[in-house]
Amino acid sequence: MIVEKQRSVYLSVIIPAYNEEKRLPETLKSVIAFLQKQNYSSEVLVVDDGSKDKTSDVVRDFAGKAQVQVGAIKGIQKLDDVQYPDGKNRGKGYAVRYGLMQAVGKYRVFMDADNSTSIDHVDRFFPYFKDQGYDIVIGSRHLSDSDVEIHQAWYKELAGQMGNLLIQALAVRGIHDTQCGFKMFTGASVEKICPRLTIDRWGFDVEILAVAQRLGFKMKEAPVVWLNDPNSRVSASAYIEVLGEVFRIRRNIWRKIYDDPFHPVI
Repeated sequence: MIVEKQRSVYLSVIIPAYNEEKRLPETLKSVIAFLQKQNYSSEVLVVDDGSKDKTSDVVRDFAGKAQVQVGAIKGIQKLDDVQYPDGKNRGKGYAVRYGLMQAVGKYRVFMDADNSTSIDHVDRFFPYFKDQGYDIVIGSRHLSDSDVEIHQAWYKELAGQMGNLLIQALAVRGIHDTQCGFKMFTGASVEKICPRLTIDRWGFDVEILAVAQRLGFKMKEAPVVWLNDPNSRVSASAYIEVLGEVFRIRRNIWRKIYDDPFHPVI
């Protein structure tokens, strides 16, 4: 822990990371540079999902250099390397859930360590919360206003499109892109949704939105500029895993698992 938690944080940025010592530095530079220019308080939580490389060292190095302003009305109040007590690798879904619940911001956004969707998108998302009353705003690559600068391999895009038809039929209605790694929540919605989540790996994006819909939270799909990383670790098998977990989510809905507010978070 770099500094103590502050309860006046306006925006929490959560970055799940597994063996990201190479890609994380540029992302952190971008995030820190953006947040230091804002007129609100913020925190950055990099959740180390049991990395075997120097991911934690990278975060600590940046934390030592960042302009952390504890208790300030604006500025970065915390830049933290968050680790699990047992240090195990548990999956991206677990890492995001853990980070969202460790965060204290009024608004909480999670983004990918490869910076495929940059942090400045929060400027576009805030009006949906403030002016239109949304609880959750999710980035989407499949809207007409979205800009996909570098595409995934054709078979990954095809798998994503086919998978989305199944996702809409079984779990999340009306959302065109559940898998984009840039999603923003009110802190209040996080506190209601995350204790009900059960999936630790790739299907967590679908589950978090399915639970949000079931609880009646107002969601908005918003366009993003998205840059695919050719070194992405998302394999073809991950798409198959997601589809398998969609059926698990459907079963949970039938069994009313998500209606139980006392389900363990971790």
